[in-house]
Amino acid sequence: MKKTDPLENPELDRASLFVLMIPVIGFFPALWTLYRRQGSPERKAISRLAIALAFSWLLGHILLDAGAISAESPTLPMLLMSSLLTTSYFIVALGLMVRLWKRQPLWLPGISRLAEQVVGKHLS
Repeated sequence: MKKTDPLENPELDRASLFVLMIPVIGFFPALWTLYRRQGSPERKAISRLAIALAFSWLLGHILLDAGAISAESPTLPMLLMSSLLTTSYFIVALGLMVRLWKRQPLWLPGISRLAEQVVGKHLS
């Protein structure tokens, strides 16, 4: 017989999953979840996805800013691409939060598989 914790609240656990999907800020609790190797498989998968999204945004942002600084041509196109990347990161995170609210699976083509393979290999 499976023992359940009387203090365990599934709605509270679901709300904590929203924290993991907050852009930039959710990276830290997601990293902590994987570092401790605790939590449900769903929580670990969402943590891996949040970390992969944050790393890809940060890497793209750094590369575009470095390109804008070192370019001899006008830097406006690079800065516009950087702002589009940041905007798309926030919109994707918001879309994933909506899917979580609707109790749908969180999956992004390419990024979910990358998160499972790369982040899962090093942190889980």
